[in-house]
Amino acid sequence: MSEATVVEDRQASRFELLMDGEAAGFATYRRSGTAISFLHTEIDERFEGRGLGSVLVRGALDAARAEGAAVLPFCPFVRRYISRHREYLDLVPADQRDRFQLPAEDEGGAG
Repeated sequence: MSEATVVEDRQASRFELLMDGEAAGFATYRRSGTAISFLHTEIDERFEGRGLGSVLVRGALDAARAEGAAVLPFCPFVRRYISRHREYLDLVPADQRDRFQLPAEDEGGAG
């Protein structure tokens, strides 16, 4: 089984997904104050079809949570991930959720 690791490259303004040390994908972002605007997510075609985009986004969102950053999901893939995994909805400021077609609150109760 391959080892997947998500690391942040602040100089390149992106989170990278490494598979056994090899770059398999990335999610670019822009930081502004305490907010991280996710702009684009890409998985190398050699690694597509393995669910690695979700692994990458989950790692990036976990990192944002760990540092207390707000998330603005301009990237459609990140936005879909948050809409399907409501445990991350709280990372998007409530007054910004409508802008991203996200629910005002977590209907699942937690969060």
